[in-house]
Order: sequence, then structure tokens, then C-alpha cells
Amino acid sequence: MPKMDLHSSPLLVLILVTLTSASNLITICNSLPIPLMAPLQSLKQKDATSNSKQSNKSLFTTHYFPQELDHFTFQPKSFNLFYQKYLMNSTHWDKGPVHHGPIFVYTGNEGNIEWFAENTGFMYDIAPKFGALLIFIEHRFYGESLPFGNDSYKNAETLGYLTSTQALADYAILIRSLKQNLSAEASPVVVFGGSYGGMLAAWFRLKYPHMAIGALSSSAPILQFDNITPWSSFYDAVSQDFKDASMNCFEVIKGSWDEIITKGSTTEGLMELSKKFKACQPVQSVWSLRDWIWSSYTYTAMVDYPMPANFLKPLPAFPIQEMCRRIDGFPVGSDKIDMVIAAANVYYNYTGDQKCFQIENASDPHGLDGWGWQACTEMVMPMTITNESMFPPYNFTYEADIISCNSTYGVKPRPHWITTEYGGLRIEQVLKRYASNIIFSNGMLDPWSRGGVLKSISSSIIALVTEKGAHHLDLRFATKEDPDWLIQQRNQEIAIIQGWIDQYYQDLKDIS
Repeated sequence: MPKMDLHSSPLLVLILVTLTSASNLITICNSLPIPLMAPLQSLKQKDATSNSKQSNKSLFTTHYFPQELDHFTFQPKSFNLFYQKYLMNSTHWDKGPVHHGPIFVYTGNEGNIEWFAENTGFMYDIAPKFGALLIFIEHRFYGESLPFGNDSYKNAETLGYLTSTQALADYAILIRSLKQNLSAEASPVVVFGGSYGGMLAAWFRLKYPHMAIGALSSSAPILQFDNITPWSSFYDAVSQDFKDASMNCFEVIKGSWDEIITKGSTTEGLMELSKKFKACQPVQSVWSLRDWIWSSYTYTAMVDYPMPANFLKPLPAFPIQEMCRRIDGFPVGSDKIDMVIAAANVYYNYTGDQKCFQIENASDPHGLDGWGWQACTEMVMPMTITNESMFPPYNFTYEADIISCNSTYGVKPRPHWITTEYGGLRIEQVLKRYASNIIFSNGMLDPWSRGGVLKSISSSIIALVTEKGAHHLDLRFATKEDPDWLIQQRNQEIAIIQGWIDQYYQDLKDIS
């Protein structure tokens, strides 16, 4: 069995989160003086229309901000500029010319910003109530926000500017500029984010409390570092989701891996599997087939929503139950490989419009390539798989991680940097003393929830935990299928945010 590489083919998650995948193992998945910048009205602009089924009207306009390459050194190249994309919706903001209405900012994830804007309907849904301006900022090195253009991923010399601290500084400088250019100095800012974007939202509130009065951090595994969270927690959670749906389903999946590998160990067997899997081209490695099946389980567990959705793929409500229904529908003694392919098709082809699958060398429609670098530098989230899991056992070691990252990027991971920079160890004791106004929301069906904050830390650092919630479900558009518990959760979030804003305006009045 080849060594597992935890850093290729990342996903969000989106993905975090944001969310990343691996080639053989799925892992994943914030007043400063401002520099001279182009006036807002001179920035490039175009209309952008949402593909969301929830809304067929324009959700945002697209803008580009001249952002400095390096916020933390003063070398000549630090002042080089790149254009950072951000999206804006001012439909419900007060008319000005001096604005006082709140600004809601989404701290972008590891992918193109439109993807997240179109799947964060909660912000659009509540904008009329608050009279809020909506801003979605793209993370540097993702989407179109590439500091070195097509050479941005060239090597460690260029990728070295891809860090969470640089991203948070980008957000701070862009927000500061917008408030100045839009005559909105009195407008309170609330940051929102899901998965990795949720981590950034929480960290932004901690690092730049003078820039944002509060943060909604959804499905943010900020405790998935060092030894804070058990390393097996992610895959334990995925396995439990399937076990809860059907014990037979769990056992079939658990027993299928050896059969796939054994069958694909010969040229003839691999060709037969390529046909069974409906690969568009003959598959060159059996590990690619295994990973294709593997990915379908982890991503479906993340987006096991109680209503149909099209975040990662078009999926039905409760897609894990649908996967297991297909497996359980086979007669006793059926080929396990046929059974798991049928289950994977729920994720990859629920609509039935795919005639074949690009199992190897698949495209990256959301621009997630940069996450491999982040996972090899600061975003080191150790993961293991136990014998009790439905996945093959796996042991993580820092030594193997160093070898893999050095081979891929020529860098050595800093596995303890995140907790050094943002905290996490003894989080209850620490945040209770110096932090405030953060909502940590998690749904326990989401495997990333185990690395999230699941208990309220103080009266203003609040954990909202839902038993049947999945990956940042609360940030999605409201639908007629929403269960009562989800409606109640969102109402809690609205009430908390309203309290932050009311207190801000009261403080502003008192000072005046």
C-alpha cells in the first residue's frame, strides 16, 4: 500500500471549510494607517449574477482592490500590488451619503469567492432586517486574487505569501479602505465565515477587535490542531454518521476496500473496474478508484443536509440515508464493489446526467489548489483512522508529514504555529479573559464539528450546537424545507448579532 499523501487535491470547504481532500486520504476541511490606493469608483466593476436556485436576481457586483503583497515586512517587493476580488450587495444599506448601517463581511475561504457568496444565503436573508451592506472578500491566492498571476503557485518563493495572517491583514485593510471611501466610518462591521472561512472570522475578531464588533464562525475546526482534538475524530464522525443510518451499510463499506484493491491489483482487474466505475478514460491506478469512493463518503457526511442542496454536488435531502438505502437494496451476497459504486453515485450523479466520470486528473472548478501549500505550512491538522472506522486504518506522524511536504514544496511544516498565533490550548480559560462577541455554530453530523468549539465560553462567546446540523448549514439560504430547529438556530444568531449592533450604537451615542 503506498504512503498516503495528505496534501494533494484539496477541497474547501470548504473547506473548512473549508475543506480539503487528499489523493489517498481526505483531510482536510481579522486605526492602522492605510497605503495609497485607487479610489473605489475607479476600480474595475462588472455585474455578477447568482446561479443559486434560491434567487434568480443579481446577488452582487464584482470589484477589485489594489492590495499589497506583504503586510509584515518593508522590503521593496513587499509593496508590490495585486488586485484582490471582492463582491458587494448594497441593496438594503442606508442611502447615505454618510452611512451608519452595519457592514456584514464574509471572510473568504480556499476557493473562488462567488462559490461562497452563492452558498451563504443567510447574509442575504438577514440584510433587509439590519439594513446591511454585504461584502464577500476573496482569499489571496484563490479565484482571481492571484498575486503573481499564473505564476502564483510556481514555487515556495511565490507561495510563501499565502498565509492566514496575510489574509486577515488583507481583510482588515480592505475593510478600512471601504469604510473611508464609502463614508461609513460609523458603520459597525460583523464578520461571517464557514469552515476555513469560519476559522478566519473567529481569528479576525481576536486579532482585529477594533475592526469588527463580532463574528459568526460556522463549522470552524479551530481546535483541530496539536493534541487538542483526538486525531481520529474526523473519521470517527464520518463512520458514526453511516453507522447511524444503517449498520449493514457501514459493514459493506468497511469490507469493500480490500475487495477494490485486490480486484485492481492486476491489469485485467483494473480495466474491469474502470468499466464498472464508468471512468471516462481507463484508470491507471486502483488507488484513484478507492479515493473516488472515499471522497464521496466524507463530502456527503459534511453536507448531510435535511433538504436538497447543491453546494458540492446536487444532492437529495439526507444523502447518507440515500446512500445506505441503495446499499441495503442489494440482495444478500451481492458484490460489495457494485454496492459501493451505487452509493457513490448518489454523490457524483444523483441527477443522472453524468455518462462517465473523470476519476483521474479531474478539473478544479472552484480554484482550490492553494490549500495543499497551506496544509504543508501552517494548517497542519493531524488525522488518524482507527480499526473501528469504516475506512482503512491510518497513522499520522509529523515525521512523515515533513518528508511529504519537503518533497512536494520544499518546505517544512510548522505544526504548532496556529495555536501559537491564535490560541486554542486551554481555549476556555484564555478566551473567557480577553475575547468577546463570537458565535461558534456547529452541527454534529458534520465531521469537522469535533474540532470546533462546542461549549459556550462566556456570555458573549456562545456555542450553538445542533444534533442534526451539517457543514455550515446555518449560513445557507432559508428554504421551505428548513426544520424548526434550524429556524430556531438562525433566530438565535440574529438576536445575538442584533445585541452586538445595538450595544455598538449605544456606545457610539454615549461617546458622542
